[in-house]
Amino acid sequence: KILAENDQLRKETDDLGPRVELDYWKKKLSKFSYLMEQLKSPDVKAVHGVLTAAKSKLLQKWRALDIRITDAANEAKDNVKYLYSLEKYYDPLYNSDPVSMVEAIPGLINAIKMIQSISQYYNTSEKISSLFVKVGAQ
Repeated sequence: KILAENDQLRKETDDLGPRVELDYWKKKLSKFSYLMEQLKSPDVKAVHGVLTAAKSKLLQKWRALDIRITDAANEAKDNVKYLYSLEKYYDPLYNSDPVSMVEAIPGLINAIKMIQSISQYYNTSEKISSLFVKVGAQ
């Protein structure tokens, strides 16, 4: 169910700020971290051992799901890390007057540019564009 939700397109209004992006990825990180913990539990390892011993055909599906969960967890972790690094740059958009906000914009744009060039997951034009829309809305 969580993987199916992960594959769906996000529907958001255009008036949301960058904090919403961070909150979204923090929630995803929480869900996928929980799944990763469950995959490492003794009960799940025992089931995996039984399937392996029985040479079950379900192991292919199991591996595919494990890879998808691990990739989604890594994406969420990576995105949270980079979006947290933006927080100091977009806080003035929430807490300052318009004149003071202008001073924060060059640093924010440079930080987003850095994320696009470094991040393994947040480097697509769709994700960066979505972030810029949120910054602009705020």
